[in-house]
This record gives sequence, structure tokens and C-alpha cells, in this order.
Amino acid sequence: MRETHHPHPSGSGVGAKGLARDRVGVLSGALIGVSTVAPAYTLTATIGLIAASVGLKMPAIFIAGCVPMFLTAYAYRELNNAVPDCGASFTWSARAFGPYVGWMCGWGMVAATIIVLSSLASVAVEFGYLFLGRLFGDPAITALADDRFVNVLSTVALIALATAVGYRGVTVTQRLQAVLVIFQLTVLALFVVAAFVQISTGRAADAVPFDPDWFNPFTGLTTVAFVAGVTGSIFAFWGWDTCLTLNEESRDPERTPGRAGLLCVAAILLTYLLVTVAAMMYAGVGESGLGLSNPDTADNVFAALAGPVLGGPGGMLLFLAVVASSVASLQTTLLPAARTMLSMGSHGAFPRSLADTHPRYHVPSRAVVVAGATTAAFYTVTMYLSERVLYDMVASLGILICFYYGITAFACAWFFRRSWRGARDVVFRLLFPVLGGLMLLGVFGVSVYDSMDPAYGSGSSVGGVGLVFVMACGILALGAVLMVVMRVRNPAFFRDGVTPTDPAPEPERTSEPV
Repeated sequence: MRETHHPHPSGSGVGAKGLARDRVGVLSGALIGVSTVAPAYTLTATIGLIAASVGLKMPAIFIAGCVPMFLTAYAYRELNNAVPDCGASFTWSARAFGPYVGWMCGWGMVAATIIVLSSLASVAVEFGYLFLGRLFGDPAITALADDRFVNVLSTVALIALATAVGYRGVTVTQRLQAVLVIFQLTVLALFVVAAFVQISTGRAADAVPFDPDWFNPFTGLTTVAFVAGVTGSIFAFWGWDTCLTLNEESRDPERTPGRAGLLCVAAILLTYLLVTVAAMMYAGVGESGLGLSNPDTADNVFAALAGPVLGGPGGMLLFLAVVASSVASLQTTLLPAARTMLSMGSHGAFPRSLADTHPRYHVPSRAVVVAGATTAAFYTVTMYLSERVLYDMVASLGILICFYYGITAFACAWFFRRSWRGARDVVFRLLFPVLGGLMLLGVFGVSVYDSMDPAYGSGSSVGGVGLVFVMACGILALGAVLMVVMRVRNPAFFRDGVTPTDPAPEPERTSEPV
């Protein structure tokens, strides 16, 4: 059956872009956001690296990294209240700064998502084989992840499965995510409780007494260590904005997505603080044994701590939680990419075929398939070129994330510059967005400068310049080239910008909680 893209009656349960309406609430939206952030996967991949930079100051660094995310979440909320469009960053930055900035902002978001999807699928496959190898006591199964052909085949199959689930609609996604998110958060809670029990009974590996100063970012940190830690911390929070790209499918689309985003950020911060404090108090931050700064375990901390903290069966659960976390995030990360592509297609910024929606499932089916196929092709090519290329692509994510988040934060302040009505608007539509944008701009600048060093990332370089810098700038340059191509193919968008059929910039607003 041919897919369609046309307006629907307001009472049909289908929005103007063909997306199903009234499917996502505050809690389900927050769960999808948490799923995209993937706390179990993110923690095992980042705790060791951040500990190596800041030691016992990890809680302070997570709080510091959360600040620009939380401030930017308010910018997203205010913009969504006014213009609930599934294009989110693309639509809002285009409305504020014009079609060219909007196009590049949308491109930054889509490119970052494709890279993250590749990484998530790879990690899920790696941990899946690790889990099966431990389950059956066969190292040969674990080693399958290192076989390039098996790895690529398994990863592409997993991407295809995630694409198929995304193709069936957001209702199926919500049900699956509720199970996977609750499972991984439950296992992380068990890890925290078990660690504290062993600490209290004197059975911890290298117990460190609790110190409130761990939460103070203004003491005991050099500027270099602080910036390095915050950069890693910002990446650890990436993905909460998925809640906002589901705005056209949400109940009360002007308010639900913004509240879901704020709830998601708060829940992730609480999870990170509990797990990091438990891990530090149990194992310390030393560079040997189970110490969190041990370079041999820094990229997979839970692989080392799972058995000692939770025991054999419990440790297996933690491995499975990381697999569930990666798979859940893989599936939900398709959502913002596909919906941004749908919005860009509907406005003429991308090929209009990407605005097609499925007549039964009411999802951006063409965009979902394109996102999945592009991810599979990207992963296959990079794996056969060099694993270093994929590693440095992932390392460049911090630059891309700060790029489009920062633009969106500044877009909020500029978009509402003529509509401040009192102290509330000044705080949430000017002060918070500008502060968040400036913080992200600072991290962006430092990351760009640091990535020019060949030692950054995998250690590869091009003409003496770090490959991470080349990759990040190359992705943005490719976006500029594609923008010129689209400018030739569809000059209407670049002449008129986002079409005036969107909701009014400033709808009637009732009193709502902060």
C-alpha cells in the first residue's frame, strides 16, 4: 500500500504530518528519554574514563554536566510550548535564525544520531556475546564479537530488528521501552544496594568513606580536569531531547514533552549519582585491581565490578542490563532521527519523500527505514575501513552534540525576544537558555581545540591534525555541501524557511508549574 503524507481531520487521531496523536504521556515520554540516554550502557562506558580525569569528584562532574542540559531542557520546553513540531531543534532554530542555520542544526542532530546508533548496536552485540560466553562458559562465544564478519552481520541484523520495531509505531515502542528501562534501572538499583551492603559489612574491595565534598565542583579540580570531565558528562546525558521529538504524538503536546524532558534529566542525574557514589565507595578510584581508574577496565567498569558486587548470577544480570540498555537505546534513538527527517522533509529541507507516513501505523516509515539503512551501511563501511574510524567518529559526538544543543538554546532566547511578559519569561526564556548555550559553546570550543591533538581519540591523525577534529569538521562540511544541493533542488525552503502552517509562535498560555 502506498504511503501517504497529507493533512488529516483534527478529530481523526492523526496529526497534520500523519503521525498518531495522543499516544505519549509524561511518564511514557520520560521513559523513552531515559531509554535513549541508556544509563546502564553509559555508566559502564564512562565511569572509568571520568574517574581517570577527576577521581573522587565524579558526582560533582555529573552535576556540572547536568547544569547545561537542565538549562537547555527549559529552552526546549519553552520552544515546544510555542511550536510543538517533531522537528524540534531543526524547526525552532529555523524559526529563530533562518533556514540555513536551521538546516545545519537539523543535520547535526541527524548525523550525531546515526553515529550513536552505530555505536549502540556494536556495544549491544559485544555485550550480547559476552553474556552468552559467560552463560555457557565458552570463551569462543565471547570471541565472536571480535570476528569482523560475525560482528558486522550481527550488528546489521540488530539494526534491522530495531528498525522493524520502530516501523510498527510509537505504541509498540512504549511497551518495549517500559520493560527494558524498568529492568535496567532495577538491576542498577540492586547494584547500588549490594555495594552499600558490602561496604557496611566491611567486605568492599577498597572501601572509601563518604565525603560531601565529592559533590562540590569548586574544590580539588584543575581547569583541564574539570573541562575534560564535563565533556564526558555532557555526552552521558545526551538523548533526553527524544521526548521533545514526540511532541506531535503526545497528549497535551504543548506541555507534556517539556515536562517529560525535565523529568528524564532529573531521573538520569539521580541514577548517575547513586551508582557512581556506590562504585567509588566500594572500589575507590585507584589505577589497579577494581579501582575505577584502572586503564584495563576503564571502558567497561561493570565487567569488572559485576561479579564482586552482585555475585555470579547477579553479575550476569548486570551484563544483561547493559545489553538491554543498548538495545533499548538503539530502538528509541531511531525516533528523533526519523522524526527530524520527517519534519525536514515536510518543510522541503530534505527530500519530500521522507515526509511519507504509514497509513496504518502512522509513523514516518520512509524516514525510519532510511535511518536504519544508513546506520547499517555506515557501520559496515567504517568497520571494514578501520575500527579506529568508528572510534573517532564516536569521539567526535561531543562536538556535534554541543553544536545543535547550543544552537537550540540560543534560538529560544532569540525566538522569544519580543514576548517577555515578566520575571518568569526573563528567567526561562532568556537567562536559562543563554547560560546553557554559553556553557555548551565553551565545551564546544574546548573540544574542538583538544581534538586537533593527534593524541585525542584513537591517536590517528591527518596531516598532523587529530582524526577526531577532521571527522567532526568533515561531518559539518558534508552537511554544508548537502545543504547547497538541497538549496538548488528546493529553493522554496531556503527562501521562505519553515512554512507558516505551523502553530502560532505564542499560543494562549495558562498558569503552569516551573
